Amino acid sequence: MKKTSFLLTFLLLGSVAFAQKDVQKRYQTQFIMAENGSTIELDEGSFTFSASLSMEGKKNITIKGKGKDKTILSFKGQTEGAEGIRVSNAENITIEDLTVQDSKGDAVKTMNVKGITFRNVKTEWTGTPKKENGAYGLYPVQCEKVLIEGCEAIGASDAGIYVGQSKDIIVRKSRAYHNVAGIEIENSLNADVYENEATENTGGILVFDLPDLILKKGGYTRVYKNNIHHNNLPNFAPKGNIVGKVPDGTGILILAANNVEIFDNQIINNKSVSTGIISYFTTENPIKDPTYYPYPVAINIHDNVYERENVKATGKGRFGQMYKFKLRFGKNVPHIQWDGIVDEKNSAKVLCIKNNKNVSFANLDVAHNFKNVSRDAAAHDCSLESLKMAKID
Repeated sequence: MKKTSFLLTFLLLGSVAFAQKDVQKRYQTQFIMAENGSTIELDEGSFTFSASLSMEGKKNITIKGKGKDKTILSFKGQTEGAEGIRVSNAENITIEDLTVQDSKGDAVKTMNVKGITFRNVKTEWTGTPKKENGAYGLYPVQCEKVLIEGCEAIGASDAGIYVGQSKDIIVRKSRAYHNVAGIEIENSLNADVYENEATENTGGILVFDLPDLILKKGGYTRVYKNNIHHNNLPNFAPKGNIVGKVPDGTGILILAANNVEIFDNQIINNKSVSTGIISYFTTENPIKDPTYYPYPVAINIHDNVYERENVKATGKGRFGQMYKFKLRFGKNVPHIQWDGIVDEKNSAKVLCIKNNKNVSFANLDVAHNFKNVSRDAAAHDCSLESLKMAKID
């Protein structure tokens, strides 16, 4: 009886493994052989893959599952490739109604795609958040006309929803949690980030401009009507990553970007910095790129609601040491914090703050080792012209 049971179990496991290999081969063949203008239909169920699913050079393709929690592509134990799904050098691609789990690297990466839509896609690393998780959930880079809507990102060791070195971007009605950065717009132009929820990340929403990248002077980004709350997760980024410097308890952080408008958001219970505006110098990383501009310019913060619990800012990391030994805010931590570093050669306004509810402010005077920290926001009681809506049509 026991021998019969063992044999049946062995045969069953063997048939499951064979079926999984058959699904992987079938899907990868579809990705490679798909004709322009076609739809790749993915089955309902949970499927395990040992290698990336990749597509290149296609136009007008839809990759469609049966639903965000109905078609689950698991890459746990992946041995070939880094991404779960990778699409490159393509045009008008839609990925929708599916989940990608536990990829070795990025969950879904699209590179050099003109017209990329992610709709109702979930990316996640199961288990507790850890540095061994892949860097990015949704990861369009060097793309144009990017739409991310109704998506969900969980557990990324860098950013759950990340758009880098891209142009004309909309991120809307999505949810990011248990990531280091919930949503990040980096070295990109013309982005609208709205009606999203970023919660239980280290940092909720980041707008960064970094050196040594192809597209520089990122900006013209609007962040509005988002619910950015309780982003107090300890930072679990691998050592050396720039997001590893983000302090837990960050709502919004703007790093060296220009023309950023932040309005109509709920920015609630982020214990360290509800909204931060910093130059690249505050990261203390060296700048070797001679064409890089390290200062934020034209940051417009208006009509947001701020609240925070009566608690101290983080004591962890470089920023934690700053809060503990230099700033000594105690539990009276200001919502909006600016490092105060300016380009003396540029007369453009750096920061305007207007019509926010419950707001408090501090100029940290980082350049002078925090000697003249000021909570007086009068110099920033100004308005900047509203930015135009991003267009992806």
